[in-house]
Amino acid sequence: MASESHTEAFMELQGRLVETNAKLKQVQMQIRNKESERRRASLTFEELDRLPSDTNTYKSVGKSFILEPRSILLKEQLEKVEECDNALSTLTTSKEYLEKQMQEVESNFKELLQQSPSLANQSCMNSNQG
Repeated sequence: MASESHTEAFMELQGRLVETNAKLKQVQMQIRNKESERRRASLTFEELDRLPSDTNTYKSVGKSFILEPRSILLKEQLEKVEECDNALSTLTTSKEYLEKQMQEVESNFKELLQQSPSLANQSCMNSNQG
């Protein structure tokens, strides 16, 4: 039977692993969303940039469209691309940090299981019963 302290440590590590994994998935989803938003803004900018400067352009506001100068729409799309780039940089840093945390928790798990092999058997039996 595993010692009480090893069992508590195991439960704590398991909780940290679940929590870190959830955070990592959330950050990965945010990265995908920002990449998509950036791609959309970039494509919109490219399409607007191809138009002649005297072309009437419209901005979508809710269910209506408002006449806007092409230069303003181009500026808005560039700002959106820059904002997405900044957000992606921050999210990538967070992702790298969370991945390091995951590796740390996994190595702590391995170390704990080496110290107390009975924990591995116990956790397997508990997962089979649930």
